[in-house]
Amino acid sequence: MDFFNPIILAVLIAGLYMAWNIGANDLANSMGTSVGSGALSIKQVVIIAGVLEVIGAVFFGDRVTTRIAKGIVPIEDIIAINPDIVIIGALAAILAAGFWITFATFFHMPVSTTHSIVGAVTGFGLVATLYLDNFGLDQIKWDILAKIVASWLTSPLIGAALAFIIFSLIRILLLARVDDPYKLETKFGYLQILSACFVAFAHGSNDVANAVGPLSAALAAAELTPFGVIPDWVLLLGGIGIVIGLATWGWRVIETVGKGITELTPTRGFSAEFATAVVVFGHSYSSLPISTTHTLVGAVVGVGLAGGLAAVDLSVIRKIIISWVITVPVAALTSGVIFAVIMRLL
Repeated sequence: MDFFNPIILAVLIAGLYMAWNIGANDLANSMGTSVGSGALSIKQVVIIAGVLEVIGAVFFGDRVTTRIAKGIVPIEDIIAINPDIVIIGALAAILAAGFWITFATFFHMPVSTTHSIVGAVTGFGLVATLYLDNFGLDQIKWDILAKIVASWLTSPLIGAALAFIIFSLIRILLLARVDDPYKLETKFGYLQILSACFVAFAHGSNDVANAVGPLSAALAAAELTPFGVIPDWVLLLGGIGIVIGLATWGWRVIETVGKGITELTPTRGFSAEFATAVVVFGHSYSSLPISTTHTLVGAVVGVGLAGGLAAVDLSVIRKIIISWVITVPVAALTSGVIFAVIMRLL
C-alpha cells in the first residue's frame, strides 16, 4: 500500500479528526482552570497550548503511543495473519472514539479521550476474534488493560489529594498571613501561566497517543512505517490537530471545568493544574495512558474540598461521572459495529 490508498487516506483523516476532538474536549479540560480563574483568556490559552502541546507530543509522546498501538491488542500477531484487519480495526477504533467525544463536547461534558480510544481498541480486538481463525480472546493483553484501568481509578484520587495538599499549604502559609490576599492572587496569576504550560506539555506527552496510536498501528500494518517506531511527523500531526480542536471548539468544555465545578481563583487554579501536570507526566514517563480529564477534574474537586464540601457543585460532578462510566462500553460497542460494517462492505 501507499499513502494515497483510499483506506490509508481514511485512517489519516480519521486520526486528524480524533486529534481535533482531543483538543476540543480533553485539552480544553486541562486549560479550563486557567480561563476559569481569569489568569488567561481563551486566545492566550490557544497560543500557549499550541507551542507546549506540540513539544510534549513530539518529544515524549512515543512512550504512550506505543502502548496504545500495540500494548492492548497484539497487533504483530494480527499483522502476521491479515494486516488488512489491523488497518480496518484502527479506522473503526478512531472513528468510534471520535464520534463519542464529538457528542460529549456538544453537550459541554468533559469525557476521557483515553477511555474512549482504549475502549474502542478493545472493542475492535474483541470483534476481530470472529474474523481470525488463529486469534482468540486469550491473546488480548488483559493484564496490561487491567493496569491501564487501575490507573484511571487512582489518577483522579492522586490528583485530588495532591491539589488539596498544595492549596491547603498555600492557604495556611500564604493567604492567611498576608494583609492583601487579592495582591497575592494576582501574583499567582503569573504562576498559573507556568502551570498551564506544564499541563499542556504533559497533556501532549500522554494524550497525543489517543489520536495517533491506532494510526501508527495502521501505517505499520501497511508497511509504510517501521513497526514499533513512531515517526515524528505522526506525533506532529496529532499535536497540530489537538491545538486546532482547542481553538475551534474547546470553549464548550472550558466553561464546564473552569466555572461549573467550583469557584476558581489563581491560587486554586494553580494548585489544580500543577497537581494534574505532575500526575499526568509521571504516568507518561511510565508509558501508561491515563485520563487527563479524570486527573484534572479530580484536582479541581480536591481544591474545592479544601474550601469545604459546599464549595463543590455535586450535580455537575454527578453528570461528569455518569459520562465517564458509559464512555468505555459505548466506544467499544461502536468500534465493534463500525469494524463489522466496514468488513462487510469490503
